[in-house]
Amino acid sequence: MLKIENLCASYHTIDGQVHVVKDVHFDIFDNEVFGIAGESGCGKTTLLRVLYDIIAYPLQIDSGRVVLSGEKKGQPFHAETGNIRKAWWKHVSYVPQAAQSVLNPIMKLKEQFLDSIPLSDRGEESKEQTLARVQAYLEELSLSPDVLEAYPFQLSGGMRQRAIIALATFMAPSLILADEPTTALDVVVQRGILMMLTRLQKQYRNTLVIVSHDMGVHYQITDRIGIMYSGSFVELGPTAELFAEPLHPYSRMLISALPVVGDKSQRVGIPGRPPSLKDPPPGCRFAPRCPQAFERCTQEVPRFIQVRPGRFAACHLLKEEVGAHA
Repeated sequence: MLKIENLCASYHTIDGQVHVVKDVHFDIFDNEVFGIAGESGCGKTTLLRVLYDIIAYPLQIDSGRVVLSGEKKGQPFHAETGNIRKAWWKHVSYVPQAAQSVLNPIMKLKEQFLDSIPLSDRGEESKEQTLARVQAYLEELSLSPDVLEAYPFQLSGGMRQRAIIALATFMAPSLILADEPTTALDVVVQRGILMMLTRLQKQYRNTLVIVSHDMGVHYQITDRIGIMYSGSFVELGPTAELFAEPLHPYSRMLISALPVVGDKSQRVGIPGRPPSLKDPPPGCRFAPRCPQAFERCTQEVPRFIQVRPGRFAACHLLKEEVGAHA
């Protein structure tokens, strides 16, 4: 569905370029839920914006590319970095953070739905017929059609987030990119949003990529997960396997910090702070915080290698197994 090839992206700042995505390469498959995890500021949102082709100053792609391809209703589609925008809504859609800053505050939701549906998809049907389709879809998602007559500020945070998801999925895209879809929502609403996303994924058998710093979210709903640290992936693999046996020290420390029902032992956080993306340390960027770091770690950047079938990591402590691309 999505192939990411040696992707590097950076931001222009008054102090020079800040490299936020560095040498990222992996594949996302049809009909899977893929998670991207990591601490705040590691580059997750920037990576998702590049995947969706939202490239505008000060963000730029330095090298590499993203290739979107697949088949919908028997018709193949293909798009690469620079023209993925042509596939928006129909083949790929985006659920951004902070729904209140995405919806137009002075337009009713019904107008925003109509604006998002290309005329070519509406065919000969009237505006009223299109709205009837939208109302039926909202009812499928357990949303009252009355929200179409509301302005965004008249809805709660959870309702706005549900409306954004409905907008993004109305045309049944093959790929949905969701950036922290449960941020700033209470746990009950979070559960409803996650159930909504996973139900849609199963119903339409599309691909869902979800970004979250909440490892519990990934454990519950993702099939595979990529762990980001300071702009790069440090580990990638099936979620169940990665949680059961993390290969990279950073993944191990992230998972060991999670609370476990019935375990009353004190949890220990990861010491130190993530490095500045403006001036990262030489070698492995996790080395200053890693309890297993040795001299080579501070001098040489580890390669992202296949350690075992389907399991990839970037650590000098691990040995490569000859195999396929991530």
